[in-house]
Amino acid sequence: MDERDWLATRFEENRAHLHAVAYRMLGSLSDADDAVQESWIRLSRTDTSGVENLVGWLTTVVARVSLDMLRTRRALREEPMEVRLPEPIVTSVDGIDPEHEALLADSVSVALLVVLDTLAPAERLAFVLHDMFALPFAEIAPIVGRSPTATRQLASRARRRVRRATPTHDPDLARQREAVDAFRAAARDGDFDALLAVLDPDVVLRSEGGAGRPDASAVIRGAPAVARQALTFAPLAPFGRPALVNGAAGVVVAPHGRPFAVMAFTVSRGKIVEIDVFVDPELLRRLDPKAFGN
Repeated sequence: MDERDWLATRFEENRAHLHAVAYRMLGSLSDADDAVQESWIRLSRTDTSGVENLVGWLTTVVARVSLDMLRTRRALREEPMEVRLPEPIVTSVDGIDPEHEALLADSVSVALLVVLDTLAPAERLAFVLHDMFALPFAEIAPIVGRSPTATRQLASRARRRVRRATPTHDPDLARQREAVDAFRAAARDGDFDALLAVLDPDVVLRSEGGAGRPDASAVIRGAPAVARQALTFAPLAPFGRPALVNGAAGVVVAPHGRPFAVMAFTVSRGKIVEIDVFVDPELLRRLDPKAFGN
């Protein structure tokens, strides 16, 4: 085996890890794919004879690529969008397939990714690499161009925001499903009071239609308003099918087998505290049919 073949083998052995780093950094599966591919290109053009820890080197490379992508993404935004949701990982209720296990290993919920997207790029990188992948600050500092002490402060600031803004969730999937099923039944039956009973008083519903349906993007707050919104979609409720969205209880709405929306739920103490609705046609086209029973 020559050196290039050896590098290719090692890269493939670590592809899932690199994809997991990039997904947490970018909140997009397609962007994460691009970041991992760019990392391979950089590896193939680099003399690694002096690299003692290839996995660590690859991790920092994919982090640098992701950081550049985040900064470019922010620079291209003409004005901040109120609704910007991550790309969810939608799988069958039968379980998460091996391809996605590494991506979701640390309970990477939609709610967490939403909060991560509010961080400055350098804060996000410091938090992801240190708190999620245990890289020391001395290795993270050169990536963000800060001292180890300043990098520690970046991660600390990010950690406080994540803890403050990310809702706690019930880890028990059965309890999550119980609340989501109650929501679906109440919406189907047009039962406003039953919807209020399963929604947290301060529940937040976010919907993003992407470039394909910008009119569908909205943020709705409070149980009464969210319940009223749910009732407007009562005719679609019978087409909701259970799914896992980033490993948590979710729903794919698929009339006649064609996905119309993906709903991610955050459940805390038996109440739904967040609902994230994805109706971007491009995202829906990429769904695995097995995720919604086809």
